[in-house]
Amino acid sequence: MKHKLPKYEGERFSNEIIEKVNDFITIEEELQININNKAFTILMRSPDYDNELIRGLFYNEDIYSYKENFKLEVIKTNSLDYNTEVNINISANKLGNGYNSSRSLLSVSSCGICGKQKLDKNYNIADKLINIDLDNKIIPSLIAKMYAQQKNFHLSGGSHSAAIFDTNGELLVIREDIGRHNAVDKSIGMLLNNSILEKAKYITVSGRISYEIVTKVFRSKIPILIAVSAPSSLAIDFAKEFGIIIFAFCRNGVATRYS
Repeated sequence: MKHKLPKYEGERFSNEIIEKVNDFITIEEELQININNKAFTILMRSPDYDNELIRGLFYNEDIYSYKENFKLEVIKTNSLDYNTEVNINISANKLGNGYNSSRSLLSVSSCGICGKQKLDKNYNIADKLINIDLDNKIIPSLIAKMYAQQKNFHLSGGSHSAAIFDTNGELLVIREDIGRHNAVDKSIGMLLNNSILEKAKYITVSGRISYEIVTKVFRSKIPILIAVSAPSSLAIDFAKEFGIIIFAFCRNGVATRYS
């Protein structure tokens, strides 16, 4: 974690007792992303691992799908040394369909769909993932490994995480962010940058499962999605079409399978 979490003063009320506190708070800052020096989108995110965030986002949105890594050029930073504007140069012939149909202006940290021009359902179901066997006993250990590495969350209680594991349940990467989908993009971006995405078998997320989380997981060909919280109806519907196994409400040794 490059940037230390800031502390904010407050007052805690407990019954009739009031005490002053100085709490760590998760960072949320805007980031303008330019492609070829032209404004493309604005993300609200936690300002760490920006290269991985953008790499994962561009891959999952079919904006840039090539194996070669791109260089992130920092255009502006603020007084706290957070990147506020960056540029990525990509040859026009390497820009995917998502470049024209993705985000129009703003994506807030709570919802990756916000700001998109349309809900893209044109996924190739012919690429449906093959169902695989899963020993349910591995789920608690994966959740425990993710929880143990949630450094930002343990300090602030305000961040989400996404952790990706290989076939043996070994942790490949974990990333945190104020946005659920940002955490997924960062984790996938790290694997892409290191050319090890094909090792991914399980992904665990600390929050709920939305439609967009499922499409990101499908795009990255990760067959098993495990969540601490609830799935949405659209997430389950798409998981069934994509061949993704969803386990939700994975807490205290209990899990519910929906697809």
